Amino acid sequence: MAVKIFFCYAHEDQPYLNKLKAYLRPLQRQGLIDVWHDRDISPGTEWEREISERLNEAKIILLLVSPDFMNSDYSYSVEMKRALERHDRKEAIVIPVILRPVYWQSVLGNIQALPTDAKPVVDRYWHNLDEALYDVAEGIRKVVEELTPKSDIPLPVPPIQALETEQSPSSLNVLKREPGKSQPLI
Repeated sequence: MAVKIFFCYAHEDQPYLNKLKAYLRPLQRQGLIDVWHDRDISPGTEWEREISERLNEAKIILLLVSPDFMNSDYSYSVEMKRALERHDRKEAIVIPVILRPVYWQSVLGNIQALPTDAKPVVDRYWHNLDEALYDVAEGIRKVVEELTPKSDIPLPVPPIQALETEQSPSSLNVLKREPGKSQPLI
């Protein structure tokens, strides 16, 4: 069963969302995750209800944190509030992804953020955007593996080797055990 991921972001940050989705695509192709964000809403759909349903069924909620995210009344007051409620009740895991420098610690400071050391994706700490987004994708992959039961992860199956014998059961040597004596292993 794929882990459902909900992206909570400001529309100004859609280029970062699209790049991050590209880094998560291998996990999607393996069937480990199913990603969703508000641009996936079909025409004619009641968007608030759709967002609420998807937010409530997600196991991982990614908050793409930036000045625009913190400025968005809907992202901040509706989506993030609901996400944190679910996180506090252990119904979902909220992962803040720090895209651009902004003061976020007062609201999300008790939750481990990505990338490593909560350095913003666009920070000079990273050599380039790709390095930062790879770090984010690796962190998300680890959480997905923790949430995925080992039985759901496909493992390679060794080939079955058939044992062929032309002997009849009566011609097989059967060892008789004598009480108190060990028998050699064949």
